[in-house]
Amino acid sequence: MCGIVGIVGGAAATSSGGFTVRRMADTIRHRGPDGDGVWTDAEAGIALSQRRLAIIDLSSAGAQPMMSHSGRYVIVFNGEIYNHGDVRAHLDREFGAHAWRGHSDTEVFLAAIEALGIKKALELAVGMFAFGLWDRRERTLVLGRDRLGEKPLYYGRIGKAYAFASELKAFHPLPDWRPDIDRNALALLMRHNYIPAPYSIYQGIRKLRPGHFLVLSDPMREPHVERYWNASEIAEQGQREPFQGSPEEAVDEVERHLRRALEGQMVADVPLGAFLSGGIDSSAIVAVMQSISPRPVRTFTIGFDEAGYNEADHAEKLARHLGTDHTELYLSERDALNVVPQLPGIYCEPFSDSSQIPTFLVSKLARGSVTVALSGDGGDELFSGYTRYALADAFWNKLSRVPIGLRRASASLATLPSPGLYNNVAGGIMPLLPQRLRRERVGDKIHKAASVLSLRTVSDVYRRLCSHWEPPEIILDAVEPPTMLTGLEALPALKGNVERMMYIDMMSYLPDDILVKVDRAAMAVSLETRVPLLDHRLVSFALSLPLSILRAGDQTKWPLRQLLYRHVPKALVERPKMGFGVPIDAWLRGALRDWAEALLDERRLREDGFFRPDAIRRAWSEHLSGHRNNQYLLWDVLMFQSWREATQGASAAVAA
Repeated sequence: MCGIVGIVGGAAATSSGGFTVRRMADTIRHRGPDGDGVWTDAEAGIALSQRRLAIIDLSSAGAQPMMSHSGRYVIVFNGEIYNHGDVRAHLDREFGAHAWRGHSDTEVFLAAIEALGIKKALELAVGMFAFGLWDRRERTLVLGRDRLGEKPLYYGRIGKAYAFASELKAFHPLPDWRPDIDRNALALLMRHNYIPAPYSIYQGIRKLRPGHFLVLSDPMREPHVERYWNASEIAEQGQREPFQGSPEEAVDEVERHLRRALEGQMVADVPLGAFLSGGIDSSAIVAVMQSISPRPVRTFTIGFDEAGYNEADHAEKLARHLGTDHTELYLSERDALNVVPQLPGIYCEPFSDSSQIPTFLVSKLARGSVTVALSGDGGDELFSGYTRYALADAFWNKLSRVPIGLRRASASLATLPSPGLYNNVAGGIMPLLPQRLRRERVGDKIHKAASVLSLRTVSDVYRRLCSHWEPPEIILDAVEPPTMLTGLEALPALKGNVERMMYIDMMSYLPDDILVKVDRAAMAVSLETRVPLLDHRLVSFALSLPLSILRAGDQTKWPLRQLLYRHVPKALVERPKMGFGVPIDAWLRGALRDWAEALLDERRLREDGFFRPDAIRRAWSEHLSGHRNNQYLLWDVLMFQSWREATQGASAAVAA
């Protein structure tokens, strides 16, 4: 795991022996504190640099930038190729024994590119990665990113140069850097709480989409972008040729794929462990890990005193049953609040999924003992874990039968009582209901449901359910660019609404929210994270499973649950799903109130010129009064405001 940067063209590319590119790399030193390297070619106008977090082959033979055996290619690489041993054996068998310098995966990947070409090498690779590759013969730059988007890569033209980097802050030292905010991308942030690829918060800077590679032949021309892994085709194939075995055989296959993935991902030359929240996904990962490992797996959990946000006791019971070497740390509200000022530096692009706070804290805890941690991310998207899938589908099936005029009239009636009134009434009823029927913030849910009554398609319904702000309500002079939800690319021909929603989440919410959250939080403390459920072979198998298996017995993630029951008593894991969050709503009315008030000041908002202050101030007033819980809406604005405040100061410091 590393941080990578590069410049092609322009005076900055090779000035002062790579001084600028080294400064770029130093801004992301946290991604690689174990070493650095610079390679330049003044004649070609290219400079590459890397900050190294040594995981495989800790010797100098694994150092980067790395040149291929023939000298044709030079690479900077971030990530891990888990099957590099198999690829190495394949190359030796097909092309004769190489004179290998060490045993790093980067060296094997370079050799595969040299022997097979870039696309075939990518198709062979099992792993997570982002890289920049310079072809010295053709004088072309190739950028690539793994299939599911575990590792980040930004790129764009800056002045007369083309630059790329693992994080946006690495562009700040470039002399022609102009950090102009893209209002259209800001609109996407307000809707989704993240900025989906290929967009970034800055004009002219893009994210390489997962499963793609880019070829740049001339810094002053647009690069050629090509897909090497087509999730749409795989999803369609999964529907055409669904898994034909029994549900129990499906569980067998899931465990076989997961075991194979873990056998590759548990290899490291440094200490390794896993996050354990006590939920289905992380518990399944740890259970299979422990069945493979000859010694107790190191597991890590954080806990909070607030009962509604604490899973540590569940995780501790699971760890005790599985026999892991478990570390848990209970954190105070102050511990969590102290993270808030650090968020703009951790997430160098504004990002407002509030579970970023506990994710950073558990990463920091794990880094005290290990350098690599495995996580359970991806289970909800691949195995139909989100309740919103079934809710949206059932809602639309009933809603679509009602004439549009009647729906609009019903929405108006439903929103006449305030959310606070609904909540007060529900507060007297909920204790009388069975636990499985109890709901919190009923009023907010009723108002949100009413807002979708006038929508015309199930895609519109799902987009609304996944939305925070409606951007025209809040952003000035912005037009939302297309996303996976609105036509960025043609969706695969899938049979049902649930399958389409799962696919959209796998292609956007997963890489652009979940994986961003984990990568930035962990790399801020120099911790490598690995995501076994995103082994692309397991993903392909999951895409072939029919809903009748994924949701057998009306249970979400049925195959993963059954796999876990083979290792852990059912009673230890069967409980209501709990999000990995913190009580932002209460903090905004309490400890964070003054901080938020300053960032949401009406005069400040008006002078900045990005937002319509009236809508924000109304949301703030409603939240403070307790009439509505607007924590997610407000956190979107607050994360942008605090990010902008911090980056303006950082840019000034770099310029000085």
